[in-house]
Formats: sequence, C-alpha cells, structure tokens
Amino acid sequence: MLSTSLALNRVPAEWAKYAYFSKKGLLDWFVDLLLRITQLATWSTDLVTPKSLWVPGLFNPMSFLTAIMQVTARQNNLPLDDMTLKTDITNIKNFDDLPGPAESGAYVHGFYLEGAAWECGRGGEQGYLTDQILKELHPEVPVIHVTSIRLHERRVLRATTNAPFMSPPTEVPPSSSLPTSRWRVKSLILTNGSFQVALYS
Repeated sequence: MLSTSLALNRVPAEWAKYAYFSKKGLLDWFVDLLLRITQLATWSTDLVTPKSLWVPGLFNPMSFLTAIMQVTARQNNLPLDDMTLKTDITNIKNFDDLPGPAESGAYVHGFYLEGAAWECGRGGEQGYLTDQILKELHPEVPVIHVTSIRLHERRVLRATTNAPFMSPPTEVPPSSSLPTSRWRVKSLILTNGSFQVALYS
C-alpha cells in the first residue's frame, strides 16, 4: 500500500513499475528524480548538449554513448562496427568549471568509486587511484571525457598500459607507488548508482 511504502521510506511499487531501476530509498529517490527532470527539461528547452552530462540521470545511458560513436564514425567516414569508446578521467571535479562542451565526444559525470579514492593530477598530469580515505565510502570521480576510437587503437592501448578497461572502456591508472595486484585484491568498483563495474577484480 502507498501509505506503508511512504512510512517505510520505500518507493511505492506502483511508482517503481513506471520508473527507472534504483535501489535508493524514497527520499533519495525523489531527490534523484527531481535532478533528472531538471537536466532533461534544461536540455530539451535549450536544445544544446550540456557541458557535462549527468549520466545517472539518463534512462538508458548506453544510447547516449552509442551516439558518440555514431557521430565520430559519420564525421570520419568510418564503419560503426569498427568503433569503440575510450574514456579519460580529467582533473576537473566540478563540471561547472568546464569552459564548454567537449570538442570531440562528450564530458560526463556522476560516477563514484568503492574500495579506493582518486587523486587528481597536478597541471596536465594524469590523476591516479589511491587508498580509500577513512570514512569516505564513495568518493566521486572527476569529470570523464568520453571519445570514440577504432578497435585497433583500443588494442594498442591495452597492450601499452596496465590500466583496466570497462565497457565503455575506461582507463583507470593505478598509483605509481602501489602495485596493480593491490586493486585486484580490493575488488575495486566504479559505480554511478544504477550499475556497477568491477575494476581490477
């Protein structure tokens, strides 16, 4: 019943049936819903891609990421089947600090880590994974730049780095002072609240 769900801070079954997948309680779910509505309303009113897209606010994030591959393939007259995604974690924590939309691909945000923390690089240096800070359970990952590359370029990247790749492939460099095996033992997780991806597991 509706009253029972409200009293227990649960999303009512009748609402969840028409909503997106979420494990959040009712209060957090409602805040999340308002943020989704705001993003979509702003986007549809201005008809301009946001500087950085809040990925958890999309009903089907993979559709947006697939569009990045389609645009790149069309611009360069390449077969879509030969394209894949590549992501680079920037040193920008607040997406409002971005000067504008990405020239190629797109900026996205809304990801968190479980089992580690992220140390931003200085200047143009690449950031890296580091030990989790005490009592900071889900540190937010900085803005991520998503681009599209050809499959053979991805194979070259995988052969020249120890960083793991997810789908979409995300390069997550470990700290130079800590061995890669450390993160395999810790079962590092990258999450956006709706789905999780194991890194170094």
